[in-house]
Amino acid sequence: MAVQTINLRLTPRRLLKASEAAEYCGRSRKTFATECPVAPIAFPNGDRLYDMHDLDRWIDALKAGDTADDIVARLG
Repeated sequence: MAVQTINLRLTPRRLLKASEAAEYCGRSRKTFATECPVAPIAFPNGDRLYDMHDLDRWIDALKAGDTADDIVARLG
């Protein structure tokens, strides 16, 4: 059997569009918009992107049983 090697270069990204953030969290875009208390970062050019670190903190807090208000307070 022949063996082939594939070289992939992945550029890590920290900021996600709304659709990507919803997919990252395993939610539909509509459900993500209603459930997620994490605010996107507003850039001067009008882009609004979600920080993966903030999304991770939200998910971790859900696992710990925190309320949405607790999560929002910690996110600032």
